[in-house]
Amino acid sequence: MPSVKPGVVTGAAYRDLVAACKQDGYALPAVNITSSSTMNAALEAAANAGSDIIIQLSNGGAQFFAGKGIKDAAAARVVGAVSAARHAQLLAEYYGVAVVMHTDHANRKFVPWVDEMLKWSEKAYAEEGKALYSSHMLDLSEEPLEDNLSTCETFLKRMSAIEMSLEIELGVTGGEEDGIGHELDTSIEEIDPRLYTRPEEVEEAYRRLAPLGHFSVAAAFGNVHGVYKPGNVKLRPEILLESQKYVSEKHGLGDRPLDFVFHGGSGSEKEKIEEAVGYGVFKMNIDTDTQFAYSHPVGGYVEAHSRAFKYQVDPETGQPYKKFYDPRVWVREAELSMAARLEEAFKDLGATGRSVTKG
Repeated sequence: MPSVKPGVVTGAAYRDLVAACKQDGYALPAVNITSSSTMNAALEAAANAGSDIIIQLSNGGAQFFAGKGIKDAAAARVVGAVSAARHAQLLAEYYGVAVVMHTDHANRKFVPWVDEMLKWSEKAYAEEGKALYSSHMLDLSEEPLEDNLSTCETFLKRMSAIEMSLEIELGVTGGEEDGIGHELDTSIEEIDPRLYTRPEEVEEAYRRLAPLGHFSVAAAFGNVHGVYKPGNVKLRPEILLESQKYVSEKHGLGDRPLDFVFHGGSGSEKEKIEEAVGYGVFKMNIDTDTQFAYSHPVGGYVEAHSRAFKYQVDPETGQPYKKFYDPRVWVREAELSMAARLEEAFKDLGATGRSVTKG
């Protein structure tokens, strides 16, 4: 596998990264970020793990990156995503890691968001020879398959022209991700059949999209967003293998021709993660766990230094508290905790010490 330079990867470099994951039997964590701080924590984790990383933004994360003070929410979602991409492009080289820049779930309501981001990438490609993002996701799984795939065809044609990839969703991932998702009643015995993608749907997607460009599939195999009580949702990674075999036999292809992604990775059983990776998963989303990892030490720090968050100078002792309430101190605690949780994810996915930048 040729060596890839550190930085944001697109086009052939992105496809090389995906191929390396599948060939060597590992996957990369795809972490949702909301700020330069959370992005820096993700980059630090990848550098510490000696691996590459997928950094992604939801529509809400992109808006927050721009700043909630921007009153035009639609514009903020776009410029926030652009700003995040530029941040990653500049810093990834200094952290020495290859970064896949990606945007998460966009249902029909947020198709205009993807459209506007693509305009920025088309401009960047024309001027600099490289898109801002490696890939975008369209999550039209709540719609009829024909509507889902026809829209994906339109966007993939446009994205391929600037060497970008498309992520699609077939079936439904339970739970919710930033206002997009499907209600899941985990209190009942009978599991919603939509949580399990059918191989026939995957094959139709392959037949229609593969001639147009590179795409990946978020297939549903019982995975959910968020963390739920163990035992109430049954993960069935073998569904991924069934789809791989079905498409391979139908089109005369080799082993594991499909590039799968695993949504709802937080709280998943490690054995099921390993099994899914073996069936062609190269990307596992993680958000809930890293949000908690980032926030948890801040709560502990505030409790341990409570007076510093009430007074600049202690009214009884005269002690100044600046060195305690300085955001650089407690935000750093958050970053270190998030990075540690991500390093655990790299290990679970078999990615530690593996990077396409090493050749």
